[in-house]
Amino acid sequence: MINAVWQFIQSHLFRKNNVSIKIKTPEQIEGIRASSKLAAATLKYIEPFVKPGVTTLELDTLIEKFVRDNGALPATKGYKGYKHASCISPNDVVCHGVPNATVLQDGDIVNIDVTTILNGFYGDTCKMYYVGTPRDYAQKLVDTTKECLRLGMAECNPGAHLGNVGYAIAEHAHKHGYSVVYEFCGHGVGIKFHEEPDVPHIADKNTGPVLKAGMIFTIEPMINAGKARCKIDRKDGWTARTIDGRLSAQFEHTVLITETGCEALTDVYGDF
Repeated sequence: MINAVWQFIQSHLFRKNNVSIKIKTPEQIEGIRASSKLAAATLKYIEPFVKPGVTTLELDTLIEKFVRDNGALPATKGYKGYKHASCISPNDVVCHGVPNATVLQDGDIVNIDVTTILNGFYGDTCKMYYVGTPRDYAQKLVDTTKECLRLGMAECNPGAHLGNVGYAIAEHAHKHGYSVVYEFCGHGVGIKFHEEPDVPHIADKNTGPVLKAGMIFTIEPMINAGKARCKIDRKDGWTARTIDGRLSAQFEHTVLITETGCEALTDVYGDF
């Protein structure tokens, strides 16, 4: 791990091991579970519309209608001035892609990120989609990123250190020749959009806070085909792209720490 990366993680993510991480009550967990299921159902709903010729703005419009028709609000709309119901990030966009007139093309890969507010509770998730037929190198990146999430979740056990999540993710990504974005991370979620703890996707083993049953946070590794760094588009102030124009992929689940391990509250596909 290069020194500059580790200094960033140490100073910005694991500021201290005793961060105040809220333990959710059973009632709160049920509310967050319901919102998480709706967020995941939204991703399942939008899947058949992700095809060549559609614009990312058209997809966002469909997403917002689905969320509102199901009695919820899109958490991103109005958040710090953001104007849309989702983040849609094709190809070299790492995260926070702003829906616009961009037309998806055959062979593109695209991430769609949705956060719902249902009865005051938040659920946050994202996944990758293929637009038409993916290239082999793109499919390999997407498959590896999904496996990174699975391996990170496998480290989510009560009594374990949160840093083990990032350690497992980075180990797998690096083994396949990819880099791990460290400028963005996962986060606590449920009562608010963003809570403690920060969840880095690259870390040393046995570092960070100790996990306890009732904690809820997102794991959302962003894996790049090239360099790890990002750049923010000046035009919209949100869209984060890879600095070298190479592909990026991301998967995200809202995760509950249980007495025996973890539960992916947003896993309506049954993949995890």
